[in-house]
Amino acid sequence: MVSTWTVTGYKSFELGIFKSSDPAVAYIKKALKKEISILLEEGMEWLLISGQLGVECWAAEVFFELRDEYPHAKLAVLTPFLNQEEKWNEENQAYYENILSQADFVESVSKQPYKSPAQFRNKSLLLLNKSDGLLIVYDEEREGSPQYMWKMASDFQKEHPLDVRQITFYDLQTVVEEEQMKENDWW
Repeated sequence: MVSTWTVTGYKSFELGIFKSSDPAVAYIKKALKKEISILLEEGMEWLLISGQLGVECWAAEVFFELRDEYPHAKLAVLTPFLNQEEKWNEENQAYYENILSQADFVESVSKQPYKSPAQFRNKSLLLLNKSDGLLIVYDEEREGSPQYMWKMASDFQKEHPLDVRQITFYDLQTVVEEEQMKENDWW
């Protein structure tokens, strides 16, 4: 059976992250790497993202790092609408284009540029319908854009099988503490 997982979570600005060199990015990527490695070990064949800056693109970077170990796995970027990056700055556009260039499949759910928030809902519903599971970086204590996918996945689970795995701020804090202990030779 082909196993397909969607990864989503906060946009970088929702976490107060405005540069890829922010130390928080490394910790988030460590947490993602741990979970994505588990999914790959469990047989995940497709990782789906919508290409949002933040957790989704960091997950793609982690996925690319793991590709040599898991050559069977593929990345699909299913954007909510055409040209979602057109209003981003040049640096973010180049970063995004680099991710798209390495993806195995790229398509827009809506074949039009942005028209309405319904395009985001349609994208989320398609991702859930195409996935066996959802890995989400989200904490109920801190609302943000992932709250919509979290609620939608919760409703979706009532009628469909869907494995949901969550990375919370507590989980991220644990990664930070573990990494700091390693750096200080306390381990």
